[in-house]
Amino acid sequence: MTTTGITDLSASLEDYLEAILNLTAGEEVARSKDIAETLNVAKSSVTGALRLLARRDLVNYKPYGYVTLTPAGLAAARKVARKHDTIKSFLVHILGVEDALAHDAACKAEHALGSQIVGRLGEFSQFLSHGIEKGVDVAEQFRKFRLADGADGGTKRD
Repeated sequence: MTTTGITDLSASLEDYLEAILNLTAGEEVARSKDIAETLNVAKSSVTGALRLLARRDLVNYKPYGYVTLTPAGLAAARKVARKHDTIKSFLVHILGVEDALAHDAACKAEHALGSQIVGRLGEFSQFLSHGIEKGVDVAEQFRKFRLADGADGGTKRD
């Protein structure tokens, strides 16, 4: 019995979909071994997750075979990836957070923050970009504000 369910995925299953999306970007298929390495988990954990995702019609998976995303899986993976990219971009370009730290934070926040909040972060980033076009760079002003406070690991306000 298969049930398509992309709205009730755990953070862990979303991570698997995102990893498969990233792995298949250049190869079109993923291997369990590569998924395990990407997520730093045991191969047995990958097998269990892939079985769950296959039951939900989100991946095509046969034991010892390649893994591909179904159309529904691709849509769900892209949604998670968009949330990740939006959060990371906001952290890096607006708040000036270091890339690796922003990536790690985005990995956690993409599951905790709902689509509406992530959407607002994206809209706010776009709003600030429009300000740059008009000669007002709020993100740059924020960076200068932090530097004036001697902040590179925290401010007096942290």
